[in-house]
Amino acid sequence: MSGQPKLQRRTLLKGLGATLGLPLLEAMLPADVFAAGSAGAPKRMAFVFVPNGVIVPEWTPKGEGKDWQLSPTLEPLAKMKDKVCVFTGLAQDNASAKGDGPGDHARSAAAFLTGAHPVKTGGVDIKVGQSVDQVAAEKVGKLTKLPSVELGTEGGRNAGQCDSGYSCAYSNNISWKTASTPMAKEINPRLVFERLFGSADDRDAAKGRAKRDEYRKSILDMVTDDASRLKLQLGQTDRRKIDEYFTSVREIEQRIDRARENDSKRAIPDLKLPNGVPKQLDEHITLMFDLMTLAFQTDTTRVATFMMANEGSNRSYPMIGVNDGHHHLSHHQNKQDWIDQLKKVDKYLMGHFARFLEKLDGIHEGNGTLLDQSMIVYGCAIGDGNRHNHNDLPIVLAGRGGGTITSGRHLSYPKNTPLNNLFLSLLDRMDSGVDHLGDSTGRLKGLEG
Repeated sequence: MSGQPKLQRRTLLKGLGATLGLPLLEAMLPADVFAAGSAGAPKRMAFVFVPNGVIVPEWTPKGEGKDWQLSPTLEPLAKMKDKVCVFTGLAQDNASAKGDGPGDHARSAAAFLTGAHPVKTGGVDIKVGQSVDQVAAEKVGKLTKLPSVELGTEGGRNAGQCDSGYSCAYSNNISWKTASTPMAKEINPRLVFERLFGSADDRDAAKGRAKRDEYRKSILDMVTDDASRLKLQLGQTDRRKIDEYFTSVREIEQRIDRARENDSKRAIPDLKLPNGVPKQLDEHITLMFDLMTLAFQTDTTRVATFMMANEGSNRSYPMIGVNDGHHHLSHHQNKQDWIDQLKKVDKYLMGHFARFLEKLDGIHEGNGTLLDQSMIVYGCAIGDGNRHNHNDLPIVLAGRGGGTITSGRHLSYPKNTPLNNLFLSLLDRMDSGVDHLGDSTGRLKGLEG
């Protein structure tokens, strides 16, 4: 039948016991999908979290609708302006105290994707709500190797108290499988890579570390013959996609190797460091974004979260001249020199996000790009870090959701419009079949333009 794909979706390259998934190719989808446009390709959903709020006047764009200007903080998005929507007026009311006193940072992370109010406890009786990513994963996770991936750059325990009587589980996680089960994030790029492409038997073997490194290092070489035969069956577009994908995999392998080699040359006594985690934050963040790109490109998963830092993080950013801790600075009390440093942090994090979007937009899929098939939310559940408010949140939505979202706009909504209304609308595009999430009051109107 003409509508049948020429190549099975889960085709693997094989060689000497190694297997490697492929990016989504035109040959894997029925011809009528591409005849109808890019909307037929699978949609991806991701959520990128930043801590401690922002300097709101520097973040908020001028103008509304299509007639808007990037703010200073959003300037890194200049190349992607036509493929993002910036929102004002959205809120996560359940991150507010509601009689529970201090703990806004813990509540910000816990409520960000759930829209639920966390139970204030430092014990095992944690409870908040299922997060939007896990609702989507329940629907589409069975179609991919991994239902979802959860990434981060800072570790942290899920036991004990981290913020004014709130469990550390709330500050260190944004993804919740159930109301009482956080989805632990992975901060080690090597382990993320192995989860995406490695063997479970190898990962679990007692002597597996050296074997895993040798296996991962040579995986592309081992499947080269199979790849060459496959390319003979493909059109020019699919051959280019295979080459682009191999280049991305090879580059990540080399960067992980360099990070590990550099670590081994640094003798740091009495300090245990996670194996494979880069010392340089720039490299760490970039690697995690690139791994997320690969996960989407290969359709290994369609759902992801990434905490660029834990909520309440006091990390410094000396690479941009910010040597004081982020959380400390966020309580700026209107001190201009502190505000100036925070503006640098906000723009730095946005810059990394912008480069991630540019990479997604450089990967062709169907009649569009991987970004066109995606819905990537960036933000947090604190607006102004100095006030700890949970309305007027800094929220960006990148991508066009397979042609269902009109991007390139600043959308302003009435004050305290639930952020979960946006999430509910995105879940509709994942065919989740849910009518309510957290404190949602309905779908967010206007995404279609």
